[in-house]
Amino acid sequence: MNSFLKRLRGFKVKDIISLSRKAETVLKREGFAKTLDYFFKYLRFGRRYFQMAVITPEKYRKFLEMREFIDKKAVKKELEGFSYRPKISVIVPVFNVDPKWLNASIQSVIDQFYPNWELCLWDDASTNEETLECLNNWREKNDGRIKIGFGRKNQHISGASNEALKLATGEFVVLLDNDDELAPNALFEVVKVLNQNSKPDFIYSDEDKIDSGGRRVSPFFKPDWSPDLFFSMNYTCHLSCFRKRLVDKIGGFRLGYEGSQDYDLTLRIVERIKAENIFHIPKVLYHWRELATSTAATPGAKKYTSNASLKALNDYLRRNKIKGEAIEGQVPGRFYLKRTISDENKVSIIIPFRDQVAVLRQCLNSIFRKTDYSNYELILVDNQSQEEKTKKYLAGLEKDERIRVLKYEKPFNFSAINNFAVKNCEGDYVLLLNNDTEVIDGGWLTAMVREIQRSEVGIVGAKLLYPNKTIQHAGVVLGMGVAGHAFKYLPDANEGYRSQAKVLRNYSAVTGACLMTKKDLYQKVGGLDEENLKIAYNDVDFCLKVRKAGFLVVYTPYAKLYHHESLSRGDDEELKKKDPERLKRVEAERRFMVEKWQEWIENDPYYNPNLTRKREDFSLRTEKLPPKMI
Repeated sequence: MNSFLKRLRGFKVKDIISLSRKAETVLKREGFAKTLDYFFKYLRFGRRYFQMAVITPEKYRKFLEMREFIDKKAVKKELEGFSYRPKISVIVPVFNVDPKWLNASIQSVIDQFYPNWELCLWDDASTNEETLECLNNWREKNDGRIKIGFGRKNQHISGASNEALKLATGEFVVLLDNDDELAPNALFEVVKVLNQNSKPDFIYSDEDKIDSGGRRVSPFFKPDWSPDLFFSMNYTCHLSCFRKRLVDKIGGFRLGYEGSQDYDLTLRIVERIKAENIFHIPKVLYHWRELATSTAATPGAKKYTSNASLKALNDYLRRNKIKGEAIEGQVPGRFYLKRTISDENKVSIIIPFRDQVAVLRQCLNSIFRKTDYSNYELILVDNQSQEEKTKKYLAGLEKDERIRVLKYEKPFNFSAINNFAVKNCEGDYVLLLNNDTEVIDGGWLTAMVREIQRSEVGIVGAKLLYPNKTIQHAGVVLGMGVAGHAFKYLPDANEGYRSQAKVLRNYSAVTGACLMTKKDLYQKVGGLDEENLKIAYNDVDFCLKVRKAGFLVVYTPYAKLYHHESLSRGDDEELKKKDPERLKRVEAERRFMVEKWQEWIENDPYYNPNLTRKREDFSLRTEKLPPKMI
């Protein structure tokens, strides 16, 4: 209560203005109860809690002014150079929509820069005479590209979408809701991808919303294909473009999945195609319409969508013979594929240390007391400990059959120490774990094994918190220097950008402070680089080697530990004064990483190029873009 009152007394005018603006946005979208919840979290955590909660319309407007410029002459010239010009069928199920929004939706297709399209509208037995009149007005225009069908019986959105599909003759289909809009360059950008590569079976883009005042708001800048994020939420959503023969092959939309019919369709398509045939366009090509009753405005307006999504996900598991179940995640409307652990393989937990008995004891005690996964061994690597109390503590551990102590009598080399330990461990799975970590929840090791057992997964990372319950690590993003920790310093209570701090998702790397991998894979890729990366970046380098070998890196928020790393490590200038030799080594390792992984560092596939590289908060990118990204 005292800290609560202290923060309240410390309010400044700018704090009140900031909070009131955010409260207004939240109130419109989520109601009074959620607004009150945000207010109390503001009092508890301060402005940092809202760091990524809302991208204000003003900030987004400025971003668009700076970033979104379409040179129509350049587009025309590119269009003339396209050797492949497939017909794209835009599928629109219609039901009782306000003519104002339907007209805007249709006009957004007519305004496309790319000309070879057809618009397939199917009215699902609308009872609104104005909707029917609007459709008839468009039919009377006799535009051969616009096909309109009228149903006599309401079939709901899945059935209506299937009827619209029957009108389609294009090679590809794009899904459009009857009150949303396509950006004028949407189909052009899709066909541009198809001219650059013949592989795409599924293409998706970034998206935003149009609020009641006509402003573009709430952009969603997405990663490239991230299967684990997709199983956690239908992040691909709009704009989605599919090869039509695949849609036909799976029988189109399924009845009984209304509210998540697009998710179900996409799940049934992605299980049939290769990951390299899924392409992401990092541009906003689709605009949702925020209406009082739409999910774009209020996620709770259609609560049945969550149940339909879970039904679709559980169907996916059954079809693909994956044991487990899809359940609600840590955030409403987000999901967790809780896979069954097929074999409880042994995990070798490797913990290097040098003295610091109190730290090591805290780590080990938390493992013993809170770990519900039983098949593990502890490999403690003693790197030249000197203190008598260390020897005494280790002697007391000798009777525990789960523990082995290895001696590493060479100067500290994080990579070499772990490589040495892996050679001497018995487990099928290896967990690199810092001695300054502390287990929070008993299911942490089970959650990591649940993902590492998958044949396509090479590495699993955990969520790490500072002792003050702010995030230390929730995945690693490349390009922030060499790399930065996602959502660093954000309160654990915050969901992060689009809930991504609290869902399973893929990254290019995770921290070696708590990293699980397969022993055979570790050895296959050469382990950690003990020659060039003795101290820093060896974990990132290892993850990228595993990614290059074709495996996924998974971050799971269901494994959560404290990491008692200092909140302030100091910058290069501070290091220059205190330890110039260490700074020299850090700079050399940094140069090595940039030279080896430059392309990956500049273009992290799991982090959108429209998001900043200056901070770990997933905010809009206002810094200058590299020339090839403009």
